[in-house]
Amino acid sequence: MGRPALSLRFILLALFLILAAVLMRGFWLPWIGEALVLDEGAAKADIAVVLAGDAYGHRIEKAAELVRAGYVPAALIDGPGGSYGNYECDLAIAFIAREGYPREWFIPLPMTAHSTEEEAAVSVGELERRHVRSFLLVTSTYHSARAARIFRSLLRQRGDNTTLRSVATQDEFFRPHTWWRDREARKIVFLEWAKTIAHIFGV
Repeated sequence: MGRPALSLRFILLALFLILAAVLMRGFWLPWIGEALVLDEGAAKADIAVVLAGDAYGHRIEKAAELVRAGYVPAALIDGPGGSYGNYECDLAIAFIAREGYPREWFIPLPMTAHSTEEEAAVSVGELERRHVRSFLLVTSTYHSARAARIFRSLLRQRGDNTTLRSVATQDEFFRPHTWWRDREARKIVFLEWAKTIAHIFGV
């Protein structure tokens, strides 16, 4: 009689936990989205660094606003290749120029990179070459916390005292407080958390 009673208790406990998770989803689902975001706000810096991966132009638009507002004199635009034979930085700068911003505000940085870690290595190398001591790291909200963590870790490894501030910009789909209501946002959150966990464990 002991074993069936024990099994029943486990079933009831599991049902209780599932019910509690459903009833409290308004708390923990937003947290899952919010934990991906790190927006430290703009401040004066030597340059902005715009990470690749935004086909809608929100990241470079944010950089343009930062330059126009006087926070930075220019923005370094990361640009992995692979977009129909073009570097993403060239496509992004052409896009922002069509919106009326001066091309000379934006510095293309073509590269071969397949991850944020590889992108950070190229970007930091270029910043060191330019003797940059502070920069604004511009990327999408969902990518901002992981990207800042990767860049800061790399700077520490190099013994580089360059400082950065994470400046998050909107995404076409992801909203941290309601991400689970949108199919594209759900895919973004799943993939970003997978990458975050992989980075934490060095996978």
